[in-house]
Amino acid sequence: MAKSSSSSTSAAAAAAVAPLPATYEAALLELEGLLKGLESGQLPLDQLLTGYQRGAQLLKFCKDRLEAVENQIKVLEGTELKPWAQE
Repeated sequence: MAKSSSSSTSAAAAAAVAPLPATYEAALLELEGLLKGLESGQLPLDQLLTGYQRGAQLLKFCKDRLEAVENQIKVLEGTELKPWAQE
């Protein structure tokens, strides 16, 4: 049993320190893959937890990237650049 506990601790630690993808698209692909694995119902409990934690990291990364892009988009109104606001 100690091996299983050690294995799940190692898996959780690996997910916690795994580097984030370089792009939004890469993060989205990884997130979609994790979601398929989680939804399959075939993963052991420790892998489910690790996948959930990694998914939360990727989701935050994607939200932050989208927010940053949204803040950078400008719309030309007349002769003045204004922040884009979705109406």
